[in-house]
Amino acid sequence: MSVTSTITVTVPATTANLGPGFDCIGAALSLYNHFQFSRLEASATEKLKITVTGKEAAKVKTDESNLAYQAFVKLYDRLNQSPPPVAIHIDMQVPLARGLGSSATAIIGGLVGANELAGKPLSQVEVMQLAIELEGHPDNVVPALLGGCRLAASNAPPQSPLTKGGLREQLPLREAGLREQSPLDAEIQPSLPLTEAGQGGGSWEICDIPWHPNIVAVVAIPDFELSTAEARRVLPADYSKADAIFNAAHLGLLVRALETGNENWLRCALQDKIHQPYRQSLINGYERVQEAAVNAGACGMVISGAGPTLLALTDVTSAEAVEKAMVAAWGEFGVNAEVRAIGLDTQGAQVSL
Repeated sequence: MSVTSTITVTVPATTANLGPGFDCIGAALSLYNHFQFSRLEASATEKLKITVTGKEAAKVKTDESNLAYQAFVKLYDRLNQSPPPVAIHIDMQVPLARGLGSSATAIIGGLVGANELAGKPLSQVEVMQLAIELEGHPDNVVPALLGGCRLAASNAPPQSPLTKGGLREQLPLREAGLREQSPLDAEIQPSLPLTEAGQGGGSWEICDIPWHPNIVAVVAIPDFELSTAEARRVLPADYSKADAIFNAAHLGLLVRALETGNENWLRCALQDKIHQPYRQSLINGYERVQEAAVNAGACGMVISGAGPTLLALTDVTSAEAVEKAMVAAWGEFGVNAEVRAIGLDTQGAQVSL
């Protein structure tokens, strides 16, 4: 089968829900999935061919239900065009269902790949808006596209009042992961577009959060999975006013702590009352790993995304000790984990020919 053009989209993993930043803060990490798109001749007998390499390649679907392909198709749907016959090769380096944004890489990879093959008819802002629509929330797809640490705030009028008990849960998330069946083929109601004057306006305002170079992220990726759907089920439908105030204060402090590198602020800021207290029970050994990380010098530890990956924030001098401590602590529970310091990706999705 001959091809007329080929591009590769490299998309970083992400960590989201940082401490009190539930569903609104995410950061891109220096761990990548690669999506190669090769346009096939219109006369080709095969209209879609998907191949996958990487540690978890066998778990990724290779038919039309593949999440990257569904995102690819959705961009052409937005253009009112039929998608061209395409061969897609995925090199998987971001583990599935571990809280590192594997589904976000697929959505961004598919959208950016389609936009490139279509001649870049959509701006980066428009691609971002479509990604948020498809994912249902911004905290993973935005840093996957733009890089860095990002805060996303809704700029749309409230859809419904708060319940008497406190905060109401927003859109339920679909189960994340390239293997999972995705509702991307369902009709999506268009939301307010973003303005063309930058990364914001319309329905979302996207704010970059400076990340102090002294703050090092140590990720501990266990050898078991945890679906986003399962992690969502343990969350309450409502929260008290006190919990809402607690998280608002700590979220503000987190933004300043990340910017300044103030370790005392960071230790306090990573506390949360919205999602982590409820999800800890789903992660075997959580409290022991947290204790070990802090005793080794970490300012604190959070659940990455929906878990089960755990992320400790520390300084450069303590990073190696924190790595060793987290490995040993999880080993006490029979859990093998890949633990390593990992840098912040500042480039986001990159296209190469």
